Amino acid sequence: MRVVHALLAPLVLAACAAVDPYATAPIAAHLKRDDVVGECARLFRRVDQVVDTAGVRDAQSPRLEGFPYLRIDRLTARLSPTANNDEAKQAWRERMMALDREARAIELANAGTTVKDAISIDDCRRRLVEEDRADAALPKAAHVADDYSTSLRAMGLYPVTKFAFARGIRKWHEETRELHAVPLAELPRLGDSVRYAPKPPLLLDAPDALPAPSSDVLGMPQLTPAHIEALLARHAPALEVDTADANDRLGQLAWGDGGQRVVVDTSRPVSYARVAYTRFGDQVVPQLVYTFWFPSRPSQSYFDALAGHLDGLVWRVTLGPDLKPLVYDTIHPCGCYHLFYSTSRVRARPGPIEGQGPYDEGLFVPQTVDPPRDGERQLLHIAARTHYLRRVDNMVDAADGAVQYDLRDDNDLRVLPWPNESAPRGTRSAYGTDALVAGSERTERFFFWPMGIASPGQMRQWGHHATAFVGRRHFDDPDLFDRYFELTAPGADPR
Repeated sequence: MRVVHALLAPLVLAACAAVDPYATAPIAAHLKRDDVVGECARLFRRVDQVVDTAGVRDAQSPRLEGFPYLRIDRLTARLSPTANNDEAKQAWRERMMALDREARAIELANAGTTVKDAISIDDCRRRLVEEDRADAALPKAAHVADDYSTSLRAMGLYPVTKFAFARGIRKWHEETRELHAVPLAELPRLGDSVRYAPKPPLLLDAPDALPAPSSDVLGMPQLTPAHIEALLARHAPALEVDTADANDRLGQLAWGDGGQRVVVDTSRPVSYARVAYTRFGDQVVPQLVYTFWFPSRPSQSYFDALAGHLDGLVWRVTLGPDLKPLVYDTIHPCGCYHLFYSTSRVRARPGPIEGQGPYDEGLFVPQTVDPPRDGERQLLHIAARTHYLRRVDNMVDAADGAVQYDLRDDNDLRVLPWPNESAPRGTRSAYGTDALVAGSERTERFFFWPMGIASPGQMRQWGHHATAFVGRRHFDDPDLFDRYFELTAPGADPR
C-alpha cells in the first residue's frame, strides 16, 4: 500500500497543482507598468504571496488565470454565454469580483494580516476590471476545472476498470432501493433513535407571506435577507438518527488537539447552511443546502476501507421560481452516495442523457417524496455508523422531544477559531489549500483512484464534490437538474 501511495502521490499533486495566475496576460503586462494599474497589479501579487506563504489559500472559488483579482464558480462560468450586452457583462464581472472579495477577506483573516496600502484592494480590483473589461481572453479564462484527473484514469486503465466499479454501483443502487422499501418500523437499528430539529422559531409557513423575488439581468433571483432567513428555516429538515455511540451524534466542527486537526464538538449540534443556485429550464432557481457533521464513520469490520475520521450528510432542496420544492438530493461531504428524491412537480427526462455513456452513474431516485405541508417538517432517517440516508418522511411536531440544532452559515467553516500557540486567537479554514479536510482520508483511496478522483472518501469543500465514480458529475454543476429532470404539467401539487 505504501508503494501504491508513493506512485500515486506525484500524479495527485500534479492534478492539484495551481497554475501561476500572474504568468499570463493581461496581468503579466500590468505588473511591468509604472502607473496606478501596475501598482494595483503588484498589490494583488503581494497579497497573494502573503496568503501562499501562510498556507491559507482558499480553494472554494479559484482565481482566473491572467485575471487573479477575479474568481469563478461553476454557475458563474455557466452564466457567461448569457452575458451578451454591456449591462449583463458588467453583472457577470460583478459576480466574479464578489467571489474574490469574499475569498480574499477569508484568506487575509486566516493569514492574520490586513492590507495597508495607499490604495485599497477593493479600489484596485475595480480599476483592474475596468482596464481589462474588453479583453477577449476573459470569457475563456472564466472556467472551473473539473475534479477528475485524466492522468489518474489513464494510469488506472479507466476504460477497463470502470466496468467493475459500475457493477458495484448497480449493486449499491439495488441495496439502497430495497432499504428504502422496508417499512419504517422494520428498519434495522443498532441503538436508540435520537431526533434533531432546528431551534424555534420554526417559521414553517413564513415564506408564503413574502413577495416573489425579482431577477437581475443574468436571471439570478434577488433573494432578500428575509427570503433567505425564512426559506432556510422553513426547509431545514429534522433528522432521526439511529445512535449506537458518540459517533452518531451531530455536532459543530472545531479545531481540536491544540489546532492539529478538525474534530466534531457534539455538545453543540449544528447544521451549516448555504444558499446556492442552479439552472432549471431557462431559469436560475435557488437551492438550500444543509450540512450535518458526525465525529467519524467507525469501522464495521477488521478491514473497513470506508471508515475514518469525520463523516456527515449534505441535504439539498432545489426550489422552483415560486420558491416551492422541485427536487431534493443528498451526498456525504466526500461527494459520495449521491441520491435524488423527486417530487410530483418533476419527472425524469427520457434517456439517453446527452454526454452520458451507458456505464456512467446516472440519475438514481430511491424514493419519491411529497414536500411538507403547512405545519409539517421533513424528517430524514439516518443509519447508525454509516450515516446512510434510509428514508425521507414528513411529520407534524417534528421538534417535539427533539434535540435542537442551530443553523449556521456554511462559510463559518472557512474561518474557524484556531487555538494554536503561535496564533492563540487566529483562524483557519477547516479545508486545506487542496479543498480537503486533513485527517479525514479513507483507505478506499488506495483502491478507487483509477476513477480519477483525488483521495476518494475524504471530506471536501463546497465546489469540489465529484459525485460519480463512473462518468463525470459534480454536485454544483448548474446544469445537473436540467439534464436529469423536466417539469410535469402545470398545476401539479406544489404543497
